[in-house]
Amino acid sequence: MSTQETELNSTADGRNWLVLGGGLVVLLAVALFFVYGLNPFNINSDEPTKVVSSAATTQQVVLPTDGPPLQVGDLAYDFALADLAGNEVALNEFIGRPLIVNYWATWCGPCRIEMPHLQNTFEAHQEEGLAVLALDQDETNAEVQSFFDEFGLTFTPLMDEGKGVSENYGVGRILPTSFFINAQGEITAIHRGPMTQSQIDGYLVDTLGESQGESIQ
Repeated sequence: MSTQETELNSTADGRNWLVLGGGLVVLLAVALFFVYGLNPFNINSDEPTKVVSSAATTQQVVLPTDGPPLQVGDLAYDFALADLAGNEVALNEFIGRPLIVNYWATWCGPCRIEMPHLQNTFEAHQEEGLAVLALDQDETNAEVQSFFDEFGLTFTPLMDEGKGVSENYGVGRILPTSFFINAQGEITAIHRGPMTQSQIDGYLVDTLGESQGESIQ
């Protein structure tokens, strides 16, 4: 075989190896694309690759607006009431946070005893997302503001004019009454009458931990 023929064969063999090697790279890329979702050559893509979280998407909780008397484990009934500044505040805005809904009035003696405990609780757990909604029973803004100023309360008062929300929650004439609600909107405890600090702390164990507590009548 001549030197020229040897050189031609060597060149052809090199090209064959290049073609074979290139084909293997393409096959590997295609395999990675289908098996792992990788796209090393950005094939048919006009946008950068997006990383999708494998965590399950939490469905939005839709609270009912009324129904039978509430019990521990039920979803709380949604409502929307005005605060002292006239802004509408809805319960469903607090989904994802632990919550205490307290029904009270300025003329209620036991409420005056309980309120400092609620303030202490709010201050102790505010960083954990705890919110306290204090629903006043059909009084004036001036009366409620004066009460909050007197006790140095910094959580949210709401005006339950006509006691519609109170009736929907089955509070009746028992003031104060408190509903503890976890981050999923579920009632973890119901307490009728004034609470001590230790009682509040006990209910919060379940409320902050997103598990069910007990209903105390």
